[in-house]
Amino acid sequence: MSKSLVITSFVMLVVGVISGWFAKDYLLQSDTTQHQQDNGQVASSAAAKKPLFYRNAMNPSVTSPVPTKDSMGMDYVPVYADDNSEAGQPTGTVKIDPITEQNIGVRTAIVKRDILSRVVRTVGRVDYDEERIVRLHPKVEGWIETMRVDKTGEKVRKNQDLLSIYSPQLVVSQQEYILALNNLQTLKQSPIADIRRGAEELVISARERLKLLDVPEHQLHDLTRDHNIHKSLHIHTPASGIVVNIGAREGQYVTPRTEIYMIADLSTVWVFADIYENELPWVRSGDLVEMRLAGIPGRVFRGHLAFIYPYAEAKTRTIKVRLDFKNTELLLKPDMFAEISIYAGKQKSALVIPSEAIIRSGTRDKVLVVRDAGKFEPRTITTGVASDGKVIVLDGLKEGEEVVTSAQFLIDSESSLREATAKMINPGLEENEAKPSPLQIEEGPHQHD
Repeated sequence: MSKSLVITSFVMLVVGVISGWFAKDYLLQSDTTQHQQDNGQVASSAAAKKPLFYRNAMNPSVTSPVPTKDSMGMDYVPVYADDNSEAGQPTGTVKIDPITEQNIGVRTAIVKRDILSRVVRTVGRVDYDEERIVRLHPKVEGWIETMRVDKTGEKVRKNQDLLSIYSPQLVVSQQEYILALNNLQTLKQSPIADIRRGAEELVISARERLKLLDVPEHQLHDLTRDHNIHKSLHIHTPASGIVVNIGAREGQYVTPRTEIYMIADLSTVWVFADIYENELPWVRSGDLVEMRLAGIPGRVFRGHLAFIYPYAEAKTRTIKVRLDFKNTELLLKPDMFAEISIYAGKQKSALVIPSEAIIRSGTRDKVLVVRDAGKFEPRTITTGVASDGKVIVLDGLKEGEEVVTSAQFLIDSESSLREATAKMINPGLEENEAKPSPLQIEEGPHQHD
């Protein structure tokens, strides 16, 4: 009994050893096969996830074809093929989940048509109306005998007697006129018509010569009536105004080159102002203008923009404009300084967006267009004039599209990285043109301005 038990135990031990050896061999083979399969899958996955290149984490424009470190010891970030934008999407399109979009505070506005106006504010200087300035010169040479207006700033009215001048030339012309009158008196009874006609024409010619020498009408009337030669010629002002300058005094010898008086009519004045180049597209001739002066507090003078000068000032890079104002009360005095408000013409039915929506990169202007919920496409646009926080869009957007107005710089940074990556992968990829999105714009969970 004991011997049989021993034999049985020995046999079972041998069988167990043999079975264990075969099981171990089988497990080793199975593990080797599984390990080879896993290695193949890892190799396949690694091949599929092989980086295209490596990018500096601090400066994305710096790349390397092999793994490396920057000057701070940071590893370059690998860039894979599946990091690019989805197929069919414009280059640089960014997709953001709603939570992130809410956290960074994305706000949007709708592209719409509106009326844009602007008030151009500047300073001006009151000046004379050049069309109402009279410079009085004598028509003959002679000596001033009497000056009846001898102070600058005096008001004069039209045809007022200003001074008397003695001129030998004037005396000779009067003598010729008197001789012509006497000759006509003698020959007016002549039976020959040609002789009578010649005498009449001589009188007319002599009288016209006196008129051209500015002999006043009352002196001609006296000369014709009494035939007495007047030693002095009276000079009258041809227009009302203020005496601005006196160029001669009593007893002075004057010639036609001498400016005896400068008289300015201040019933209207000109105001010169300067506007900057970016304001030039707004202003037009005829625009309403308001003017305020420190010397006349509480008064607002209204006029209009009369002329825009066709050149710019080299030192200030501004354009001069001329404004016209009525001055019947003579409150506006030349060389006074004024605050000017030009109510420029309105831009009607203009396609506008908020100015904060524009990303200005120096070489182009961009906006981020909402293509779908959480999807933002960078779009290059052409802008026009701006006013009151709005900018006119000339090209690149359509009415009804939606653009980002806040947090766009964060989105643009990611968009620029994606665009740069796409161009590195495909060097032939052209820059995304500013084309309107063909997708239907749907209302997303964004806040609108």
